[in-house]
Amino acid sequence: MERPAGGGSGGDDKTVPLLANKQDEEEEGGGSSLGRRVAEENKKLWVVAAPSICARFSTFGVTVISQAFVGHISPTDLAAYALVSTLLMRFSTGILLGMASALETLCGQSYGAKQYHMLGIYLQRSWIVLFGCAVVLLPIYLFTTPLLIALGQDPEISAVAGIISRWYIPIMFSYV
Repeated sequence: MERPAGGGSGGDDKTVPLLANKQDEEEEGGGSSLGRRVAEENKKLWVVAAPSICARFSTFGVTVISQAFVGHISPTDLAAYALVSTLLMRFSTGILLGMASALETLCGQSYGAKQYHMLGIYLQRSWIVLFGCAVVLLPIYLFTTPLLIALGQDPEISAVAGIISRWYIPIMFSYV
């Protein structure tokens, strides 16, 4: 939409746009360049994502490094550790972190609705629910040996996996 530049009277055919075009402003040097905007957005993204990347990398690193050291003890210990870390921990981590991700959605909704008092309530409720879920998962860690034997795993590997799984109980509760 354009309007006449003059007062409306007279034969002036010069027109001025009502809304300025962003592309025109950037060409005139009034706006920031695309590269600068991308760099600013990238910086904001890294501020938010870097702690999460660091936590995920260090958690994965501890598991891989521990597995490398256990591999130097014996093949049986390595097999047992691999069973516990890949089966049990991935299973319980998937459940607990999946449930915790629902908390993020609830908190985002309450923040968007400006119900800030609900953020703390949701956090406290999630601790209770996740703790209860971890308690429900606890028998899997306590009875790893008979469960693995029932699934057809070697009894020697299952016995060592049962010992290792008990050491993983505090790690499982740390995800709460």
